[in-house]
Amino acid sequence: MRSAVPKDRPTILQIIPQLDAGGAELSAVEMADAVVRAGGRALVLAEPGRLSPRVVAVGGEAVPFPAATKNPLKLMANARAIGRLVAAEGVDLIHARSRAPAWSALRAARQQAVPFVTTYHGAYGETNVLKRLYNGVMARGDVVIANSRYTADLIASRHATPRRRLEVIHRGVDTGAFDPSIVAQDRVAALRRRWGVAPAQRVILQAARLTRWKGQGVLIAALSRLRNRGSLQDTVVVLAGDAQGRDGYVKELQEQIERLGLQKHVHLAGHVDDMAAAYLAAHVTVVASIEPEAFGRTAIEAAALACPVIATNIGAPPETVLAQPIAAKQEITGWLVSPDNPEALSGALANVLVMAPAERTEIGARARRHVLANFTTEAMQRRTLAVYDRLLGTALEARFNADCSNRRSLTEPARQP
Repeated sequence: MRSAVPKDRPTILQIIPQLDAGGAELSAVEMADAVVRAGGRALVLAEPGRLSPRVVAVGGEAVPFPAATKNPLKLMANARAIGRLVAAEGVDLIHARSRAPAWSALRAARQQAVPFVTTYHGAYGETNVLKRLYNGVMARGDVVIANSRYTADLIASRHATPRRRLEVIHRGVDTGAFDPSIVAQDRVAALRRRWGVAPAQRVILQAARLTRWKGQGVLIAALSRLRNRGSLQDTVVVLAGDAQGRDGYVKELQEQIERLGLQKHVHLAGHVDDMAAAYLAAHVTVVASIEPEAFGRTAIEAAALACPVIATNIGAPPETVLAQPIAAKQEITGWLVSPDNPEALSGALANVLVMAPAERTEIGARARRHVLANFTTEAMQRRTLAVYDRLLGTALEARFNADCSNRRSLTEPARQP
């Protein structure tokens, strides 16, 4: 590995399949921003997508690259191409965020003797030995970043990764953008009109791509139970998320909605650009996943907007949602229910829908305070830069902290004499 000589402007290369919507993709943008603000150079190799302009906007370089391929021959060619780019651009560290491109990036990093970091973004399924081998590349970083304690335990148990190489860095939410005080009510009203939601109707929001394990079908079944209880008169469910080509699953959801007679109560909204307004438009946000979430950014985004959350009690949500019985009633920020259980979910929803406004408001306020204290983008950026510093001998974290302090001083109101 190259000697850890401090550089005034280290070059950090991140690689991800495509710069489209998603938690891993957004994290890549956020870290490009942090690297640039810390005085470094940020390259992001990926197939272009809707987040590519944001990389450029924060001062990074979005480099078009066929990183989404899983073809073994193309992966070998990608490794050679990454190696050439590392040498030509003076790349100091490679950070991989997805399995297929990580195989190419690992080979290039070893050949060019630069540090290799991975972020284990998902609780990847393992159905056989080959799948475990394929997933294992994400545990081969010089430092392996786990996005939750749940994920760290999963990595250690599956891959026997030493704890000294594991770093738990929770995902963060941009508490500047996800701030109730700066989201104009006309944004919320416009979004509700787009959804066809009347001013008096309450919204149950699920923000997740349309895929079976996210549990949209469970939420629809829970909605049917709410109707049978007589609790559905002024309530609609908004499913906000892309299908990403899963047309068969979308058809199943539509058939389920029609079969249960819920056409007036469920809206498939597709991708939503203004998620801050979406959470403010919601009475409650649901994370209905039937398989473990490695982290689940939705829970902290909603909480940052003071929107209470109901999540399933598997994976990482118990780390982000304070719920009974672990938390006292006066400390809760949301509710946890068993997965794939429409009856349990409908019960939790019924309780939220009849809750006094003052109690719901207080739970939302606690949820926002919890996020501000534990799950901010700035904290994620700072801790990831510290990992880079450890491997490179640089001072990115200190420079980033100085930049954050300077920005805060510029935005704070002037003190009165």
